[in-house]
Amino acid sequence: MFYREAGQFKTTYIADQELFPVKQDRWGLFILIGFSFIVIPLIANDYWLQAILIPFLIFSLAALGLNLLTGYAGQLSLGTGGFMAVGAYSCYKLITTFPETNVILLILISGFVSAGVGLIFGIPSLRIKGFYLAVATLAAQFFFEWLFGRVGWFYNYNDSGAIEVPVRKVFDIAVTGPIATTEARYMVVLGIVTVLAIIAVNIVRGRIGRAWMAIRDMDIAAELIGIRPLYTKLIAFGISSYYAGVAGALYVFTYLGAAEVEVFDINISFEILFMIIIGGLGSISGAFFGSAFIVLIPILITNLPLILGIPINAATVEHFNFMIVGALIVLFLIFEPHGLAKIWSIMREKLRVWPFPY
Repeated sequence: MFYREAGQFKTTYIADQELFPVKQDRWGLFILIGFSFIVIPLIANDYWLQAILIPFLIFSLAALGLNLLTGYAGQLSLGTGGFMAVGAYSCYKLITTFPETNVILLILISGFVSAGVGLIFGIPSLRIKGFYLAVATLAAQFFFEWLFGRVGWFYNYNDSGAIEVPVRKVFDIAVTGPIATTEARYMVVLGIVTVLAIIAVNIVRGRIGRAWMAIRDMDIAAELIGIRPLYTKLIAFGISSYYAGVAGALYVFTYLGAAEVEVFDINISFEILFMIIIGGLGSISGAFFGSAFIVLIPILITNLPLILGIPINAATVEHFNFMIVGALIVLFLIFEPHGLAKIWSIMREKLRVWPFPY
């Protein structure tokens, strides 16, 4: 009754192509963004910010990048963790080389380094696709793990072999390093993720996004109507790698504080792939739904036995976590292959005609 477009008339082509045709959707989005920027830093404690919200936003950004490549362009990739490592290590080198430069700017620049590497490893997509392309990107994943673990220049020849985040300030407020508050780091991550998510929405609704979907659905037909496969696929790899690189830099500099190359192993690539499968391929909101699911389910499984007073050790909880998440992925593929984003879309359509059945 309160969620429908009755009386909301469109008088221009621009208004008819709005992202949110129902006015209540726009209000809800503005309220959510305002709540995230203003209310959450005031009411959330360090545990919620550090253990839940910051990793949720970072993994949402990485999943968003992979969804642009796999969900929209149809190019399967298993090297997201490697591209995140490129962003993290390039950001570390930039910060230590240019200590006076704004750290937020360097995080964004590190994404361009990852994008350049992604363009190189996206070249095989011109000749192969599907499972064979996934194997090629998997080779990139293993190559980056070897490179950053063996070449000491990338971690400044640190005896521990890890990159350690130095203290950097923005407007005299520490946003990285051990003295940075969780509120400051949360605001940095939230600001970057919000801007890049808005850019992603505009990309997929524009000419580039439509070319991606044409290549995904039928590449031969897309080429016949004038879409260049070389340009389109490489752009997809570049933009996806940029998002993964920025996410990797944020992962180390705002969440972990220090990291070795093992942090970006094949497991994180599979986790991000599971996020877009559960959230929904070819959906911007699906990246956020999937990230919330993968981040929150382990926390729920870990704390539920404590709440219920059931004695259980940490190793058993970890095994249950793998079993439950794996079973849920299989169930989603069987009953709702389009993921949580499709369920959310169906709920919105039902609300638009409620209380009538159709």
